Amino acid sequence: MIDRFLPGVPGPAIEEAYNASRGNEIKSGKFDNPKSSAALVANAFGFFLNKPKLIPPLPDCERHWPVQKLTIEKVIKFPWNRGTHPHLDCVIWTSSALIGIESKRYEPFRSINKNELSENYWRDCWGDEMCGFKKARDTLNEYSKYFLQFDAAQLFKHAFALRTEVHRNKYKSNLKPILFYIYAEPENWPDGSKVNKKFKEQHAEGLSKFAKMVEGDEVQFLHCSYNTLLQLWDRSGNTKIQKHLLAVKNRYLSF
Repeated sequence: MIDRFLPGVPGPAIEEAYNASRGNEIKSGKFDNPKSSAALVANAFGFFLNKPKLIPPLPDCERHWPVQKLTIEKVIKFPWNRGTHPHLDCVIWTSSALIGIESKRYEPFRSINKNELSENYWRDCWGDEMCGFKKARDTLNEYSKYFLQFDAAQLFKHAFALRTEVHRNKYKSNLKPILFYIYAEPENWPDGSKVNKKFKEQHAEGLSKFAKMVEGDEVQFLHCSYNTLLQLWDRSGNTKIQKHLLAVKNRYLSF
């Protein structure tokens, strides 16, 4: 088996984060699966875990840089105690923003999403600047044909959690909550078979519909592909970062 982590990625610290989460990615073997999304995001962003100030800006987030802190597989809690709370793939803190990253690799191209929500999400605890996300919540069934390969319900939950987090007492500095969706664009599955073109088109359509629906809300929704992100980061001029990006691309994005 190839090494679980790329050179320069602090494997023990990342394994500790995943072992503390409910996803059981490491112990179950899911992390080592050639289709693993967790392996992609953990290696791409984990490289900066102990050196967050080195991470280049995310697209359209330049004004919030530099980064103060970065975590992998972070729980962001809702304003209630019971039930499950979202695990974001990566969370970034800057002096002016709280950025939650949701990463996708093959998930959008596997099967149709149900986009279901419990009654908890209709509680009156959203504030007055989340109309787009509330519309997404209220119309998941109406727009289900657009969200067949796009998990709008999951992103809705993540946005709600991020909004809740920046309104906790310890965040009186008015951090901007940002939900950043990053996705791979594989042509093939690891076994060489083609990724369903129709599923890719449906994913793109769902992403476009969702982004337009929530535009202007308190939680800013941003998105880009991994290819776009790595191309942007490659312009940093840092040879160590450039070498890392090439390793990420060769191992996780070359199918």
